[in-house]
Amino acid sequence: MNVNREYVLNTAKEILEFDSPTGFCFDIMNLIKKKAENFGYAFETTRKGCGIITVPGKSQEEVIGLSAHVDTLGAMVRSITSEGKLKFTLLGGPIVPTLDAEYCKIRTREGKIYTGTFLSTSPSAHVYDDSASKNRDLDNMEVRIDEAVKSKKDVEALGICPGDFIFIDPKTTITESGFLKSRFIDDKGSVACLLGLLELFNREKITPKYTLKIFISVYEEVGHGASYIPEEITEMIAVDMGCIGSDLSCTEYDVSICAKDSNGPYDYNMVTELINLAKANELNYAVDIYPRYGSDVGAALKGGNNIRGALIGPGVHASHGMERTHYSGMENTIKLLYLYITK
Repeated sequence: MNVNREYVLNTAKEILEFDSPTGFCFDIMNLIKKKAENFGYAFETTRKGCGIITVPGKSQEEVIGLSAHVDTLGAMVRSITSEGKLKFTLLGGPIVPTLDAEYCKIRTREGKIYTGTFLSTSPSAHVYDDSASKNRDLDNMEVRIDEAVKSKKDVEALGICPGDFIFIDPKTTITESGFLKSRFIDDKGSVACLLGLLELFNREKITPKYTLKIFISVYEEVGHGASYIPEEITEMIAVDMGCIGSDLSCTEYDVSICAKDSNGPYDYNMVTELINLAKANELNYAVDIYPRYGSDVGAALKGGNNIRGALIGPGVHASHGMERTHYSGMENTIKLLYLYITK
């Protein structure tokens, strides 16, 4: 099992730099489709825009689902101020204070792109006594557009209006020491892991024991990404970020195996098998509980799908802010998936 480090990291960087906030994933799904078909795997699109990649197995007695979500956090124009600034609403749950001074792009319904910056409404230390102390929340932040606008009318003349998407600059960086730094590693890091698994299968001519349905979801960040999955799937592993912090054992170098999240425990036998495989093959792994977390498996179960489910993924620091993981965590995730589906 020789994971292609260069492919995984380059793919992660490529898809991280693609704008795809939840509700606007059309362009990036075309990219995922092209990558899957280049490996020789069939790709289909659901009505709401999710992607399904089929990898034929030696047996169809069972069908294993693997999922990751390509939609990210983002924002949307809520209103235009009289001074020509944009008030915004959130898509998903970005940590609002981390947006202060971040660059962004505004996309109009006609497809025109303007650049801008998220700022506090007291953005200057030389002017406002509360520039450092003012709460960074939706009421006290706005977007400054990089155009000569001085009024609401000026902004409307650009074609910008409420409901337009705002893309947050991910600032993706790969370090020589193997760290991947970016917004939206949740969950594009896991999408890169699944594509890295496909690259491995294609390169080494590997056929899994059972047919795989790789489900690339949209709308995960708002809770219903995988509410529908193909009915032939008998069990599903959501591949999503592992949490790092207080009362948790996961690190950026580990594959996280989640035993329970906010929706309850994952399938006991699947979790046990994943732990045993990681242990027997000397992978760096952690088993944790995530009380403020939900996954595509949770959405699938709530949608009435008759499946067993588990959750694994690379450890990611500072989730929903400026995130970071390490290649080692991604590699351990790919290896555990490989071991599970070729056992």
